[in-house]
Amino acid sequence: MTERLRRVSRALISVSDKSGLVEFARALAAEGVELVSTGGTRKALADAGLSVLEVSEVTGFPEMMDGRVKTLHPKIHGGLLAIRDNADHAAAMRSHGIEPIDLLVVSLYPFEATVAKGADFETCIENIDIGGPAMIRAAAKNHAEVAVVVDPSDYAVVLAELRQHGGATTLALRRKLAAKAYARTGVYDAAISNWFAGQLSDPAPALRAIGGHLIEPLRYGENPHQSAAFYRTSDLRPGVATARQVQGKKLSYNNINDTDAAYECVAEFDPQRTAACVIVKHANPCGAAEGASLIEAYRKALACDPVSAFGGIVAVNRKLDAEAARAITDIFTEVIIAPEASEEAIAVVGAKKNLRLLIADGLPDPRAAGMTVKSVAGGLLVQSRDNAVVDDMKLEVVTKRAPTNAELTDLAFAFRIAKHVKSNTIVYAKDRATVGIGAGQMSRIDSARIAARKAEDAAKAAGLQAPLTKGSVVASDAFFPFADGLLAAVEAGATAVIQPGGSVRDDEVIKAADDHGIAMVFTGTRHFRH
Repeated sequence: MTERLRRVSRALISVSDKSGLVEFARALAAEGVELVSTGGTRKALADAGLSVLEVSEVTGFPEMMDGRVKTLHPKIHGGLLAIRDNADHAAAMRSHGIEPIDLLVVSLYPFEATVAKGADFETCIENIDIGGPAMIRAAAKNHAEVAVVVDPSDYAVVLAELRQHGGATTLALRRKLAAKAYARTGVYDAAISNWFAGQLSDPAPALRAIGGHLIEPLRYGENPHQSAAFYRTSDLRPGVATARQVQGKKLSYNNINDTDAAYECVAEFDPQRTAACVIVKHANPCGAAEGASLIEAYRKALACDPVSAFGGIVAVNRKLDAEAARAITDIFTEVIIAPEASEEAIAVVGAKKNLRLLIADGLPDPRAAGMTVKSVAGGLLVQSRDNAVVDDMKLEVVTKRAPTNAELTDLAFAFRIAKHVKSNTIVYAKDRATVGIGAGQMSRIDSARIAARKAEDAAKAAGLQAPLTKGSVVASDAFFPFADGLLAAVEAGATAVIQPGGSVRDDEVIKAADDHGIAMVFTGTRHFRH
């Protein structure tokens, strides 16, 4: 690719994000670039003492309709789209008095931020940019002639090229900027179209656009031979994508995936009601518990499977305190994520230089609507977020014996965790803590047996005479297709069961529970997770 230098003589600047604007424009002016601008951008530059040509002086038309119409004019788009060495284009420019625009700088109306603030419908509509995307796409199409900037972080790159090449840009830079420009308008339109689908309560629009802003490139994906990057969508749900990393080395692809799983799970527990801790390994909880304090919750969670917890992700639902931080850092941990952290806790974690600490500034709402996306070969699977919460479910007692109040508390706890474990899922719980988790098996009976075996291993490690599944309750993310899975739970020592129900063999399963004096409740809600 040849450099194909193009001198920048005139720049049109129209930005809603004015960070770095005056400094950039002043540097352009120092390079001899004529500045053209609109509305608030023109005022900001003029107030800074810069000479700025108003767009209406270029078009011969005033801004009108509350600023909706100002750049949608042939003298603007002709200046952006004209091919400089095309004789016909040059003749048209001369005939109609069109001056070339060599650099376009646009940041779009803040639609995403407006929606995130909860603005009303009309305000959101008014924050849909029309002229900006049209100009961006025109300049990007004509990148052989025009440089287009949509991100203030690129100001320095453009200035460096102008200084290096005597006020000109290279084709290589213009192509890179054009690619970013199209991506920006694509992400913008995706945010608008998905917002409209939400406003219309349309779960399956004929066209679905997905877009994101790069947070950072990652060293690799799930495996070292896979490339990866982390993007933020317009859904500002508190979590790993919005969190502030206080310390520690960069997150990996697997760290991010596991941290998201841990934080979504711990958010099921209202911090006003109880302290809670969830430990995740390979996207599955390996321990979870409630407690009077974070340290109590952490120790109960760790006791469930201390082997798997090594090198895991720890999520808490309250402000991380120093006492909990010291306990968590006693073993090798990859990431801690919390809504807040005390300065003393940050200092404790800071002693482990590779341990990542993320502050999310809030918990995601488990009841909030949302969208999840999964890629398959040649397509996307899109569904609403699983926002069913056990507290909102009407539990139906289907056995002769009803659960005790203590069992009901543990049943609700276990079902909260089962929602976040890969299917097929079996979770044993006792005293508001997991005591055995079976995840991701092809048959439910295998999950029940694996969970019981893990409880036995944990009991031996703790020096207990019997596993904590004795006298526990059990949650299943979906119905028991046969009585064998239930009987495996009974054999492990469970006294009560929570499950969705809905199997053609429900009567058989209920009879097995009654035969063994087991209490069982149906939720009517399934929590498959893949």
